[in-house]
Amino acid sequence: MVRLRGLELAVFTSPPVPNTVPLLCINGGLLFSHDILWPALAPLALRRQLIFYDQRGRGESQAPPGPRAARIEHDAGDVAALRQAMGLARWDVLGHSWGGGVAMLAAERDQDAVRKLVLVDAVGTTSGWLADLVPSALPRLEAADRATLERIDLAALAEPDPQVHSAYARAMYPAWFAERDLAALFSPPRSTSVTGAAIAARIRREGYDWRALVRGLRVPTIVIHGEADLLPVSLAAETAGTIEGARLLLIPGAGHMPFWEAPEHFFGAADAFLSE
Repeated sequence: MVRLRGLELAVFTSPPVPNTVPLLCINGGLLFSHDILWPALAPLALRRQLIFYDQRGRGESQAPPGPRAARIEHDAGDVAALRQAMGLARWDVLGHSWGGGVAMLAAERDQDAVRKLVLVDAVGTTSGWLADLVPSALPRLEAADRATLERIDLAALAEPDPQVHSAYARAMYPAWFAERDLAALFSPPRSTSVTGAAIAARIRREGYDWRALVRGLRVPTIVIHGEADLLPVSLAAETAGTIEGARLLLIPGAGHMPFWEAPEHFFGAADAFLSE
C-alpha cells in the first residue's frame, strides 16, 4: 500500500531489472482493478520492472471521500504522486483503453519524469466516439449479451449507479474482441465501484476534450491499435497526429486486447519501442 494525496493505493510490482527504468501500466475500464492487465502484460517484465496499481476506489485501493464527485482528472493527478511516493525519478508509462486517457493526461502534467509513453487501444482525445459505441457493439455480440445490452437504458449511464455500469460493462465485454471464439475464453470482470461509476457517468454527462492538453505532450509516444477494435482506427490516427512525433502502429486482426489477440506482434512492437 502506498499513501498519496490522502489515500492508500494498492501497488503491485514485478522484480526490479538493473539499469532500466520501470514501466507503469495503467488499466482501463473505469470500474476495474489492475487485474485486467496482469498477467496479460507479463512478457514485458522480462526486460524491465512492471508497476501496476488499483486506481482510487477500485480493487484494493481506498475510495476518496465523496466518491460521487470523482473525475478522471483525479486519477491522472495520482500518477505523478505515485511516482514521487515510490521514490522514482523517471519511468515509462503504458495506458490501455481508458487507462490510455489517464496516461495522456498524467504524462502531460509530469513530462520531465516520463521517458516514453505507450498508448494501447486508447480512448480518443475527445468524447465524440461514445455515441457510436453501442450501435457498433451490437452486431458483435451473441443474442444473450445483445439482449442484455438492449435492455439497459443508456440514459441511466449518466447517473453513478454502479450496478447499472457493471451490467453495461459485462454485456459489452465480448464486443471488444475481434473474434467471438476468443472472447468466449475470457470472463468479463465484475466490479461495482462507486468511484468508477461516478467517473463514467460524469464523462457521459459532460463529455471531454483533451486536445489542447495532448498537443502539449513532448514525450516520445507510440500509439498501438488493433485494426478490428470497437474503437475505430480513426481515433488512434487522430491521437498520433495530435501528439508531436508520435508513431502509429496498427495491428491486423486484433481488437481491443492486442496483448491477447496478437501477442507476438504486440509485445514485439512494445518491447522494441521501450528498448530503444
